[in-house]
Amino acid sequence: MKRFPLIHPSVKGLLYGGDYNPDQWLEYPEVINKDFELMKLANANAVSVNIFGWTALEPEEGTYTFEWLDDIMDRMAAINGHVLLSTPSGARPAWLSKKYPEVLRVSEKREKQLHGQRHNHCFTSPIYREKTSELNSKLAKRYKDHPALIMWHVSNEYSGDCHCDLCQAAFRTWLKGKYNNSLDQLNHAWWATFWSHTYTSWDQIESPSSIGENQLHGLTLDWKRFVTAQTVDFYRNEIKPLKEFTPTIAVSTNFMGENPHMGPFGGLDYSRFADDVDVITWDAYPAWHNNREATWQLAANTAFVHDLYRSLKGGKPFLLLESTPSLVNWQPVNKLQRPKMNLLSSLQAVAHGSDAVMYFQWRKSRGSSEKLHGAVVDHYGNEHTRVFKEAAELGSQLKSLSEVAGASVEAHVAVIYDWENRWALEDAQGFAKQHLDYVKTCEEHYQSFWKQGIPVDVIPAHYDLSKYKIVIAPMLYMLKRETAKAIESFVEQGGTYISTYMSGMVDETDLCYIESDPNPLYQVLGLRVNEIDSLYKTDRQSIKWEGESFEASDFCEIITPTSAEVLAEYEQDFYKGTPAFTLNHYKEGKAYYMTARMETKCLDTFYFKLAKEHSLSNLLGAELPEGVSLQTRTDGESSYVFLMNFTETTQTVHLSDSSEVSDLIDDKPLSTTVTLEKYDVRTLKMSNKKSLSN
Repeated sequence: MKRFPLIHPSVKGLLYGGDYNPDQWLEYPEVINKDFELMKLANANAVSVNIFGWTALEPEEGTYTFEWLDDIMDRMAAINGHVLLSTPSGARPAWLSKKYPEVLRVSEKREKQLHGQRHNHCFTSPIYREKTSELNSKLAKRYKDHPALIMWHVSNEYSGDCHCDLCQAAFRTWLKGKYNNSLDQLNHAWWATFWSHTYTSWDQIESPSSIGENQLHGLTLDWKRFVTAQTVDFYRNEIKPLKEFTPTIAVSTNFMGENPHMGPFGGLDYSRFADDVDVITWDAYPAWHNNREATWQLAANTAFVHDLYRSLKGGKPFLLLESTPSLVNWQPVNKLQRPKMNLLSSLQAVAHGSDAVMYFQWRKSRGSSEKLHGAVVDHYGNEHTRVFKEAAELGSQLKSLSEVAGASVEAHVAVIYDWENRWALEDAQGFAKQHLDYVKTCEEHYQSFWKQGIPVDVIPAHYDLSKYKIVIAPMLYMLKRETAKAIESFVEQGGTYISTYMSGMVDETDLCYIESDPNPLYQVLGLRVNEIDSLYKTDRQSIKWEGESFEASDFCEIITPTSAEVLAEYEQDFYKGTPAFTLNHYKEGKAYYMTARMETKCLDTFYFKLAKEHSLSNLLGAELPEGVSLQTRTDGESSYVFLMNFTETTQTVHLSDSSEVSDLIDDKPLSTTVTLEKYDVRTLKMSNKKSLSN
């Protein structure tokens, strides 16, 4: 493991700050003056600026007012601060919508949208591409040599789709490329003979609609792929002038949370952006202190997403580009973060590979929809609030942790989470839709290693598997042939693969595998799946494994082993006594198959045992109490260990040996007993005399 270069040569440690919107306060110069005083007090060193500044920069077509932005850039440079300068395409001016109505989106019901809100522009529109490129060129030319500029923050949270005539034409062109200009290939891939929906000319094809075609799963899947491809292409159009005039400045666009508790998700396959962004950035908004789950469970789910985004670029540190120091304004109940939670959750991001803690927002807006969203500076605009004091404390700690920047995570375990698989699975008309829970299932398999403090990568199905010892693919319903080949090669060469129910049912075009074209992993798994039973929540089923009964719920498959060894059997219903858990030895490796959704206790028992068999443990060799997380970043020479208590009670962690471990904040030696108060976090440092895995 190596230390990655930081985002810019002028950056010496972790970035800390947030979205700053001085364009909202141009009539209040005293507010802007106060902001820069408060940034120093909060130990902030970075701001994201101009995210929604288009009208402030270009109040009418061709008339530019850069002076306010010049002032902010110069002020940041004067305090040795950093600017993540945004391209403001996420919300366009009203004059642009009025003069060029083609930039307005059309809904899936073919309704033309009015001007308003944000993310309502057509990604295909030549006019919108021309106007964004024109403004981006001016920004790049003007600030290319500015000492405050360290990164381009391109647009903001790309999301949504457009169904206008321009997009329909672009979709057909994309389909022609995908299917070699052959309607026969497309009709077969979509199984369009169903209900006599065969296409006989390209102009008959339209995007899915609730008032039109929405039952061809191949069409729906390809439309989602196209929307991702078109959004990536729009992003490339945005960054072209940035790369031309500022080739050494990193570019990125902020992703959203892939979790129902973290706000909206744009419906894009973010893995397809990975080659085009220089650094992954994302916006994390866990609903802390909710009444649905324990704090530690939400922490584990949040960690899953951190690890997903870190893994998209091979372990390169990501940036937490948005979070809240207090609360959001869009949850059904907008709960305040309790004291210490901002520091704990922020350092969790750092522990999993972030080189930044950035907020939305620096100062609360005075009006409109986000005026009640949390911020470092509230409407009274001073440093005497609880939130500001906690933010300043975090800023001080991040300064002490500057050497962590650039270090990454060394993982020997991977969980496959795949956007296209999720799209196909959720479009399938069957099973028990109300508790399909693909994301939750991936998180549950991940959590068993999180509880042990063992690092995990979360990767899409098309990523390289060769560096891992263990690969887990829950509910890999869509099994692409190239993915199957990669998994087979991984197992052949000694890897351990875990598959589950509802896997390998369809191919890359969402066609079911059949007898003449079977699931290509059945030989690796050593079994054949016969049926799948979907259970009501009131149904009871259990499996017997190593003399103990474990609950099974939601989904149970009935299988026939061909070469697999039966490890556990069902205990109820007509399939009592049939295999529930199997192991197949294939070449040099092993392939496990779980036929049912098994309770957490069963997953933990299995994965704790599996980790021991593969000599995997956390760096401190410590047994962790429930709710305590241990995460490690390393640069090959030193390791940085974060001990975090995500519970409401004091916890104690016992270390087998603390002689080479010191506290990175106060630089004091550590005893073998570490006490963590409620929501406490300790950051430790040790030399790499022993490996992350023994």
